[in-house]
Amino acid sequence: MKTVAHLSDLHFGRTDAVVVAGLLDDLHAEQPDLIVISGDFTQSARQREFRAAYRFLRRLPAPILAVPGNHDVPPADLLLRFLAPFARYRYWVNNELCPFVETDAMAVLGINTARRARLGLNWAEGSISRAQIEMVQRRFDAVDPAKLRILVAHHPFVAPPGAPRTTVARRADSALPVFADIGIDLLLAGHLHRGWSVKAAAHIEHALLVVQAATATSTRLRDEPNSYNVLLLEKERIGVRVRAWHGDRFEAVGTAWFARTSRGDGWIRSNFSAR
Repeated sequence: MKTVAHLSDLHFGRTDAVVVAGLLDDLHAEQPDLIVISGDFTQSARQREFRAAYRFLRRLPAPILAVPGNHDVPPADLLLRFLAPFARYRYWVNNELCPFVETDAMAVLGINTARRARLGLNWAEGSISRAQIEMVQRRFDAVDPAKLRILVAHHPFVAPPGAPRTTVARRADSALPVFADIGIDLLLAGHLHRGWSVKAAAHIEHALLVVQAATATSTRLRDEPNSYNVLLLEKERIGVRVRAWHGDRFEAVGTAWFARTSRGDGWIRSNFSAR
């Protein structure tokens, strides 16, 4: 079994130092094979915030695949925002905005859904371009069908079950059927600071297993504690374990299990355990 830790929305500049230290301790205890971070490393894309994020990344116990979030684009420096919106992210986190990692068991692709600007007043919302959808298809066309296929974005492509009017990434409706057709198994996202709930940190959409992470370390909570997910990966079965902050440490608060369908073209909910 392979394990992937899925973190999101760190927001250095608005973090709890005790939670950050506890998260590092917990990740070292878990020893995942890969750590995925789905954006918002900083609160305001300031140099000092990126430096803090960089120090955190250097202490992680596994390889990292990361994508930027909307908070990683400078909000006030409009010259930098429009001319080089990801310059600080590229310097401190990763020069690659759509990274790809392939192992003997899985292929993981990150997609940058953050934008320097978009139509409307809310530039925090995300988008996937038609060119990016085609790139996702090309990347996974070359992957062995026996491997698990995982796609990572900052912005959600699916609204939470209890909030169907939540804004999702632009062109999500066009992208999801393509993702299903090319056999993507897992779609990971953040942005909302909500993992939906312990029993619904993941659900199935277009035959995809969609997994949402809450904020791992930010003080900007949305009626949920700081938490992250540990994905327990087998070819025919996937577990989504939520590890949440309990005042002095992270603890497992539930694991939802999903099994591959008999036709092998998607996932079904199998059971839920309290740990």
